[in-house]
Amino acid sequence: MWEDHFFPEVVDPVTGELLPEGEEGELVFTSLTKEAMPVIRYRTRDLTRLLPGTARVFRRMEKVTGRSDDMVILRGVNLFPTQIEEIVLRTPGVAPHFQLRLTREGRLDALTVRAEARPGATPETREAAARSIGSAVKNGIGVSVAVEIVEPESLERSVGKIKRIMDLRH
Repeated sequence: MWEDHFFPEVVDPVTGELLPEGEEGELVFTSLTKEAMPVIRYRTRDLTRLLPGTARVFRRMEKVTGRSDDMVILRGVNLFPTQIEEIVLRTPGVAPHFQLRLTREGRLDALTVRAEARPGATPETREAAARSIGSAVKNGIGVSVAVEIVEPESLERSVGKIKRIMDLRH
């Protein structure tokens, strides 16, 4: 990062509080050299962490791991679609297309992961994929979700930014 022009910070995406060096959070920039229209604490919505400098003069930034505006808080657990995507991508018998449906069951929010089966996947493969996704989410993220394996090519495709989350909690 060009620290002679921008002052980078990492803040908690919920509270906006500055996080300690090396913690993951939302990247915020303040311009140092722009005079006509300065930018003060511009929230990028990108989740990353700042890394210490090496032999180079400037600090580095870790790869962006997600976006704070995609974050879902489900029963007190922060969950990102990219976390579910990693699980879906490594699950045999499932295509890389998925959708997250948020609903309200009584007073609690519920999440259903809908993933497309690969063409030719048997019912046994689909059941195994659903169990695998459900347990990986529970073990890796810490929240229980329902999983539906749907027919190939049945989930909505979008042009541009993919809409992964359907919030039906009205």
